[in-house]
Amino acid sequence: MIERTSTSGFSFRLAVDKYYVADTFGPSDVGLKVENSEDDRGHGIFGLTSFNRVARWAQPITYLDIYECDSFTMCIFCFPTSAIIPLHDHPGMTVLSKVLYGSLHVKAYDWVEPAIYQKSIRPGYPPVRLAKLTVDKVLTAPCSTSVLYPKSGGNLHSFTAVTPCAVLDILAPPYDEAFGRKCTYYHDYPYSSFSTGNGAKIAEGKEEEFAWLSEIDTPNDLYMRQGEYIGPAIEV
Repeated sequence: MIERTSTSGFSFRLAVDKYYVADTFGPSDVGLKVENSEDDRGHGIFGLTSFNRVARWAQPITYLDIYECDSFTMCIFCFPTSAIIPLHDHPGMTVLSKVLYGSLHVKAYDWVEPAIYQKSIRPGYPPVRLAKLTVDKVLTAPCSTSVLYPKSGGNLHSFTAVTPCAVLDILAPPYDEAFGRKCTYYHDYPYSSFSTGNGAKIAEGKEEEFAWLSEIDTPNDLYMRQGEYIGPAIEV
């Protein structure tokens, strides 16, 4: 059990063993201010000044590390408008995501089981694997906490900021390559991009619900910077 109490008297409890997070807290409870959508900044506690103002498309996502241990990681991502965290996975992990302010488009997939592969359209590249679309919607705060599981709920997802926004993520257990929990990025192709083969019967009549995912290197345009968390301290 984790308990953290803000100066406003808010009490936030997380039962990690049950993967539950309260839906009643907001940005002020974790030391953030709500960004004005007209500002197009999305830097959370960081503002742009005349000395560090940059083009909108060059603005970074700010990463705030709240707490990390062997059991879980708790962090916040502050997005400027149009910023993207590309499609990526969470192998063997359960993840809770809570939009604290703003609007965020979430697109998520789960692998089709048993696994179905097709040869890549580019020689020398790994085969593509069939996945089913589970989430494709905009979340606007205040909204419920989203939960993804190792094999359901959209374990592979991408985030796109519709407005300046912030997302609280709790990952249990955290990424750890030594235990096979490496973050892998993917590109999704429409189902029609590849010959159907043994995936034909699964997607027949519902092609829009499926896609082929191809593993890619970490995108060069994933622009992220470390910020400082100034909210209430965590007690474990």
